Amino acid sequence: MRRLLTVLVLAVPLAVAAQAPAVTVDVDRFQLDNGLDVILHRDASVPTVTVNTWYHVGSGREAPGRTGFAHLFEHLMFEGSGHVPEGAIDTWLEEAGGGANGSTTRDRTNYTTDAATNGLELALYLDADRMASLLDAMSPESVDGQRDVVKNERRQSYENRPYGLAFSVLGQTLYPASHPYHWPTIGSMDDLSAASYDDVVDFFRTYYTPNNASVVVAGDIDLDETRALVQKWYGSIPSGPEPPLQPIATPTLDREHRLVLEDAVQLPRLYLAWHAPAAYAPADAAMQALAGVLAGGKNSRLYRRLVYELEIAQDVSAFQDGDLHSGTFYVVATARPGHTLDEIEAVIAEELAAVRSEAPDGRELARVVNGVEASFLDGLETVDGFRGKADQLNAYLFFTGTPDFFEEDLGRFRALSPRDLTDAAMTFLTDRRVALSIVPEGAAELALTGSETAVPLF
Repeated sequence: MRRLLTVLVLAVPLAVAAQAPAVTVDVDRFQLDNGLDVILHRDASVPTVTVNTWYHVGSGREAPGRTGFAHLFEHLMFEGSGHVPEGAIDTWLEEAGGGANGSTTRDRTNYTTDAATNGLELALYLDADRMASLLDAMSPESVDGQRDVVKNERRQSYENRPYGLAFSVLGQTLYPASHPYHWPTIGSMDDLSAASYDDVVDFFRTYYTPNNASVVVAGDIDLDETRALVQKWYGSIPSGPEPPLQPIATPTLDREHRLVLEDAVQLPRLYLAWHAPAAYAPADAAMQALAGVLAGGKNSRLYRRLVYELEIAQDVSAFQDGDLHSGTFYVVATARPGHTLDEIEAVIAEELAAVRSEAPDGRELARVVNGVEASFLDGLETVDGFRGKADQLNAYLFFTGTPDFFEEDLGRFRALSPRDLTDAAMTFLTDRRVALSIVPEGAAELALTGSETAVPLF
């Protein structure tokens, strides 16, 4: 009887998933003559609108010696444009009940402009004007000003933040110097200092063009009226050159790299990193689910053993980070006082060996998939910001070529079997990895046994 009840409990999530209605988001997609991809989505549940623009350029489009440009433009794009004075973007949007923000990754730069419904044309105007005439307002002085802001941000977020250099070291070790994921998105201090004004202008003219961008307009909109407004404000912007082709070899590691970095920290922390699938590639969903089984919440395997039972770690996390050309899988754990990273690594090794040799049980997978689905549906409740539908539509278009990929995305997780997670672990979580120990200054002996001093930072 107990076995039967277990079978019935495990069957419930599958039955619910089978009966759940398909997740669809109605979109009106078209392309302007200048190559700009446009996606409209009406959601009148709240009287707000958002204009979400993706430029298909991030730090991965930069070149050695010329890094940090994409992130620099994330800042410059808020400084004003040909017909928008410096500081007016924030002032005008606040008066319209909205605001603006932006972010940069290895693969793209996005901008979101939000407003009350009656601020739609203002949001479109502001976004289109910086695409059309940013260079008219840009000067060597404005570039130098934002260059200094970015340098200060790098100091705050990297050099002066505890453990802040971890992902820079991991990236430059996982990827060779010729690979565009080798350097951090924020760029290096030397490259930011060395960049000339003409270098920055050339970068803008190459990548910040309508034919290298996509715009999502979502919210409480009239589709016909919005289509006309998009044509009005973006239609006359000339196309730019086709961005150069970017042949990128698949990165590999031939062995484990054990590195140690001394930092102004109190407790040692271990970072394990492996090459993993790109975003939306086969096994990307399996690796995301595996991260949840290993360290997703207090019932996960690593949290239960490291933090709760053995009490040798302060915290532990695992996550799959898929980019356009590749991905990285991370396990990160901080030692408790009196315990070592060798202790922690031994337990992680045991749990990875266990998941490679035997598939997780159905209950573990159901817990993770249910959490993914809950978070997924929560994201459908809003259109603005970086977790709303507008940004997700742009992400799906960029990574899959299909803006309404919602049902297919969720289906990747609903279709997973426990064996898929074991297969993914056997394929990707091998001995070829980077093991980085960050330890207090002067305490290199607290690193994993056999660690070497980290290479000079990019």
